[in-house]
Amino acid sequence: MSQLNENILKYLAENDKANTITLGKYFNEDHQKIVGALKSIQAHGELLLAESISDKKIELTEEGKLIAEKGSHEVNVFAHIPDGGIEQSELMKLPNAKIGFSKAMSAGWVQVDKSCTPPLVKKKVPEIVDTVQEHMRKIMKGDISNITDKEKQEYKKRKLIQEVVVKSFNLTKGPKFSLTLNKLETDLTNDMMLANSWKEMRFKDYNFESLGAPLESGYLHPLLQVRSEFRQIFLEMGFSEMPTNNYIENSFWNFDALFQPQQHPARDAHDTFFISNPKISNSFPTDYLERVKNVHSKGGYGSQGYGYDWKIEEAQKNLLRTHTTAVSARMLYELAQQEKFKPIKLFSIDKVFRNETLDATHLAEFHQVEGLIADFNLTLGDLIGVFTEFFKKLGMVQLEFKPAYNPYTEPSMEIFCFHPGLGKWIEIGNSGVFRPEMLLPMGLPDDVCVIAWGLSLERPTMIKYGLNNIRDLVGPKVDLEMGLSIGTGSDASE
Repeated sequence: MSQLNENILKYLAENDKANTITLGKYFNEDHQKIVGALKSIQAHGELLLAESISDKKIELTEEGKLIAEKGSHEVNVFAHIPDGGIEQSELMKLPNAKIGFSKAMSAGWVQVDKSCTPPLVKKKVPEIVDTVQEHMRKIMKGDISNITDKEKQEYKKRKLIQEVVVKSFNLTKGPKFSLTLNKLETDLTNDMMLANSWKEMRFKDYNFESLGAPLESGYLHPLLQVRSEFRQIFLEMGFSEMPTNNYIENSFWNFDALFQPQQHPARDAHDTFFISNPKISNSFPTDYLERVKNVHSKGGYGSQGYGYDWKIEEAQKNLLRTHTTAVSARMLYELAQQEKFKPIKLFSIDKVFRNETLDATHLAEFHQVEGLIADFNLTLGDLIGVFTEFFKKLGMVQLEFKPAYNPYTEPSMEIFCFHPGLGKWIEIGNSGVFRPEMLLPMGLPDDVCVIAWGLSLERPTMIKYGLNNIRDLVGPKVDLEMGLSIGTGSDASE
């Protein structure tokens, strides 16, 4: 127990009642400190009773305190007037001279002698008494007995005094008054219950208005956090996001529009999840469909095509999209329908589905990081530059590019990154320059080039955070605590 708490209780034991203001003066302590000690004593139960009261009190303003110390403005003006008088302009150079001159004139202490040139301010009486200063000093001591209400109103008008409300407490002994403060228990324990000791103990009151500590909930999945990081990098590089909210696609946009032949192994049920209901789609841009059919079966645009009998029945089949490049094809077709071509940079990050055998680096459902740039005079060197910059922002600089084959890009290349945990290079994406057989049937200008890529989201995440098995990122056993470290930007591969 603090000494002040003990002194307050001892004072009450001897005097039965007290006021907190009186106690402040008695113990030579600030009133707020007395009130704080009172609250501390009240937290221990009904040791004392406190009745809140409010009193009005007159106190000096800062200007009133200045007058109490140095004299009123009118007296200071009077004191600076020499026997021969002074020009009013010179007198006005004094602090607060305007109000002081006005009050001195009203009191009949000074006058303006206009018989002189220039007119002079002269004393009208030989001596004066500074009543205002005397009153300010009395008010400072709390004595207002000889100050009339009219004078108080005048001082309020001059903003020399102000009325304040002083809150204090009248204290009396409570039903459980004691000179000692016993420590209050905060928790009811099992031991107290077993020994029945809780009956003799005093407990601290609960604060039912306390907000309490917020509960941790709603963790983001680790892949969602990494996806946000990837997305932010693309946005910083000037890309716009493509809409990818359709998981079900038809074979035309997923394969045919990309100049992928209908006999390609990827279109087999062993590699692709086909939809049984609805099994087919029938809505296609008619003219575009015909141009795609011709370039596949007969060639065109400088290509001999594949030379097979293209069938609409194959293009109509619905499936779970195997890549988001189908979305890129739709976006490029829309771009080709504009009156004037404008260069674009697009990206998307969303789910794709393939009939894969699950292992440490393969899933049947995964994310594809899709991107494309459509502009004039683009080369494979521009594509490598985009990858280098993108992965550098992720802290991944061990990259390799290898030639590859894709039906819809030429030249094509695969992107590999070294995985320190597995101790080997793993493929993280495919890329290339879209073929004329894909772009020109859409109606894009002959001299427009499109560089594009499809990256994995899971595999770069494995490399960046030192995971050896892709299945650690999905499923009910995923470690959400890992997401916390990913969210803070830690790098387990460092």
